[in-house]
Amino acid sequence: GCGDGTLWTDNLSLLPEDISITLSDISSGMLRDARRAIGSSDTRFAFRAFDCRKIPCKDESFDLVIANHMLFYCEDLSQTCREVARVLKKSGRFICSTYGKKHMKEVSELAKGFDNRIVLSADNLYEKFGKENGKEILKPYFHEISWQEYKDKLEIQDAEPLIAYILSCHGNQNQYILSRYQEFRDYVKQKAGKGYDVTKEAGIFVCRK
Repeated sequence: GCGDGTLWTDNLSLLPEDISITLSDISSGMLRDARRAIGSSDTRFAFRAFDCRKIPCKDESFDLVIANHMLFYCEDLSQTCREVARVLKKSGRFICSTYGKKHMKEVSELAKGFDNRIVLSADNLYEKFGKENGKEILKPYFHEISWQEYKDKLEIQDAEPLIAYILSCHGNQNQYILSRYQEFRDYVKQKAGKGYDVTKEAGIFVCRK
C-alpha cells in the first residue's frame, strides 16, 4: 500500500545506495504517481501492482515489509499476514502502523454534542486492526511483537478547518448538520474557537518472524 510514495520521497537522502526496494499497491494509478514522484532513474526502486493476499514473490525474499496505515482495509487480514510472513526472511521484520480507539475522539464527541445521532464513521478502522487488537491478530504469524506509539496531538486554533473536516467524514453527519449549518458553525466556534486539543493515538507494531 505505498500510495503516492510520500514515505519514500521524504526520506530519499537517508537511504543507502546498495538497497533494493519494491513498492507495491493494488492501485496502478497510485504506483504511477509514486514512480513519477521518485523518478524512474532511481534504480533502487521497483514498482509492482498486486493484491497483498497473494504476493508474487518467492519465500523469504525480504528483510523488511512495511504496511503503512493499510492493514485495516484488507478484505482477508489473516491471508495477508500469512503472505507477509512467507516472503520475510527468517530474521526479517514486519512494521505496520495503525490507530487506537482514542484517536481523534474529541472530534466525534464534539459532533455528538451538537446532535447525539451523529456518527462520523460507519466503520471504525481500529476495530478491524488497531492498537487494542493488533497484537492478537499478528500473534499467529510473528514471534516478537511490540507496540511503539507516536506521541502527538492536534492543537486546533481555527474552527473552520474542523468544521470542514467534520462535514467531509463518511458518516451521517450531513443529514443532521446541513439544515442547521449556521447553528452548527456557531456551536463549533464557541466550543473550539479559542483552541481545541485533539488526541492522536497512532503508532506501529514491530514484528519479527
